[in-house]
Amino acid sequence: MAENKMGTMPVNRLLIGMSLPMMISMLVQALYNIVDSIFVARISENALTAVSLAFPIQSLIIAVSAGTCVGMNALLSRSLGEKNQAAANSTAENGIFLAVCGAVVFALIGLFGAKAYFHSQTPTQEVAQMGTTYLRICLILSIGIFAEMCFERIMQATGRTLLSMITQLSGAVTNIILDPIMIFGLFGFPKLGIAGAAYATVCGQFVAGIMAIFINHRKNPDVQISWKDFHPDLHTIRTIYAVGVPSIIMQAIVSVMTFFMNRILITFSETAVSVLGVYFKLQSFIFMPVFGLNNGFIPIVAYNYGAGNKKRIMQTYRAGVVIAVIIMFAGLLIFQLKTADLLLLFNASDQMLEIGVPALRTISLSFTFAGYAIITGSMFQALGNGVYSLMVSVARQLFCLVPVAWILARVAGLHAVWYSFAVAEIVSVIMTTILMLRIYRTKISELKMRGKH
Repeated sequence: MAENKMGTMPVNRLLIGMSLPMMISMLVQALYNIVDSIFVARISENALTAVSLAFPIQSLIIAVSAGTCVGMNALLSRSLGEKNQAAANSTAENGIFLAVCGAVVFALIGLFGAKAYFHSQTPTQEVAQMGTTYLRICLILSIGIFAEMCFERIMQATGRTLLSMITQLSGAVTNIILDPIMIFGLFGFPKLGIAGAAYATVCGQFVAGIMAIFINHRKNPDVQISWKDFHPDLHTIRTIYAVGVPSIIMQAIVSVMTFFMNRILITFSETAVSVLGVYFKLQSFIFMPVFGLNNGFIPIVAYNYGAGNKKRIMQTYRAGVVIAVIIMFAGLLIFQLKTADLLLLFNASDQMLEIGVPALRTISLSFTFAGYAIITGSMFQALGNGVYSLMVSVARQLFCLVPVAWILARVAGLHAVWYSFAVAEIVSVIMTTILMLRIYRTKISELKMRGKH
């Protein structure tokens, strides 16, 4: 195997070069998430509430898909760093198999569980009906997002983030174009309302998935996928999930946290739930570039860990933290200075503005802390210690954010609930720092170079 650029190129240029395409494509993804909700808000505030209540389950789909792919990505990059082509190929094949299994499970949940979920969330029949329609479509047709994520991560693991960006952009543009057409019935298309928003979303995912499969097959010679005599390899699957399961649980905790936060907020009003939903859409525009940075960061660290190159690992970590904190500080300024303008994008009522302006300003105080914690958590995942990220995520969101929000809701009212985000993020920073020092002592400090770099 020829030497991979992840072991030779100057670290700052490599990290930016690998991450920038992903940051751009994730910005576009965040944009289409926002655009999707902007169009839904034009239907009614109840429609926006329905989409907000669907968010925990959609996050769960992403958690299972992305978590599996994180494990696949880390193992694939490490195998390439060790020059083990057979292991790299097996990792990709088993990752694809797991993606298909995940899509089947969520299709069944959509068929049999979507209605029960919504009726447990809201007493408003219109919200429950619209939400069931929207969520059922997204779940039954989730194979698109599983295919998209899986084949994009294979390209990312081999350093081809520009190609991965192309697939994500194709899906995002498709969704943005189809949203108004399907929701409002433009150009002779039937007016589908909230179902149109769901169909536009899954169409975008299918386009991105098909593009990712095609481009990976034609432009990625570092991994050879063959289904001849394929059978699931339990050792490879266990290794993928050693990193992947903690990552899945960590991301699924977002769903659990959002579920309980919605239950806390709905005791005040459904508008408060809508505000939280709008926040998650808006904050994705700030967080997505950091997650794009993650996607470039993890394979570089994993590759150089496989190669035994301590210097490049730490250079990558320091550069990642600096870039993430800068991005999150820019997001903090936007949320502080343009709060009302952001909410008005979603056709905000006076009541939504009254609740939402202080909410967004308060929550955004946690942004810079989050930048540091996200990159440090990615370091844990890249080095095969995903359980550390899991520990931090559980502590931050379940043992801190939700209980603090519940206490503040009862002691000080709705306006105080939003401070729980900042409190939780400070806890996260303390824990990630302690665990980072530990992983440096136990895994990084004694590394020895393998080969020439």
